[in-house]
Amino acid sequence: MNNPLEYSYFIKALIAAVLSAFSSGLAGTWIVAKRKVFVTGGISHSSFGGIWLGYYLGISPVLGALVFGVLSALGIEYIAGKKQIREDSAIGIFWSLGMAVGIIFIYLTPGYAPNLTGYLFGSILIISNSDLWALFAANAVMIIFFLIFYKTILFISYDPEYAATVNLPVRTFNYILMGLSALILVLNIRIAGIILVISILTIPPTIVNLFTHKFHKIILFSTLTSMAGTVGGLLFSYYFSLPSGATIVFIFVLMFVIARAIRWITSRSGYHDRKSGQLSTDN
Repeated sequence: MNNPLEYSYFIKALIAAVLSAFSSGLAGTWIVAKRKVFVTGGISHSSFGGIWLGYYLGISPVLGALVFGVLSALGIEYIAGKKQIREDSAIGIFWSLGMAVGIIFIYLTPGYAPNLTGYLFGSILIISNSDLWALFAANAVMIIFFLIFYKTILFISYDPEYAATVNLPVRTFNYILMGLSALILVLNIRIAGIILVISILTIPPTIVNLFTHKFHKIILFSTLTSMAGTVGGLLFSYYFSLPSGATIVFIFVLMFVIARAIRWITSRSGYHDRKSGQLSTDN
């Protein structure tokens, strides 16, 4: 088989994999720290309505998905913040609304329905230059925001109640971070699809969280972990003719299983070391 680096589409896919890794390190770390993993599932599925609305109106489906995704993220945060409806219920509302709107516009769109497999399951190998620039811009905004407000983000992520007592704008930051996370999440749909994109943002930080709870370390090492998983999955899918999005997610899950096994072995070893130390002290 030919060297994949000979093809321009594969080079674009590698760039997308690297950009996706930064998404995981920044947005993914915040999502995992705030335990908003299923919020991302609701956002990604609600964007289905925006994709079909885009096709119906004759505009970019990605633009429609961005509008739906960001509005759903802000809507979930607003409803959950009011404490009148639980967050999981708000997620279910926007999740089902987006899917319902998408199905309605499927039937309203004249002619044959376009192939949306790339949006449902991901298609990193056909990612466009505009997709790359959009993902780059979203990551750049996220990086700048984290660099400027890192301490505040750290504070409100782990102790929002106390942060509110010292007059930090917790709700404002939550809205901004939810909006940026939704933006990055939707742009990553081209890589892993609506159904699987949640894993790109959440599995790498979860892997790193097994070994450290320091926020800055999770950001750094989840970026590196995501980079290894996306590039490895991309190469594996190329050489074995497998769907790229699903292969990347499978590699992530495999990495998690290996990391969990290593964590279990090291914890057992530590337990036996402590037990041996107690025995030697008693003697």
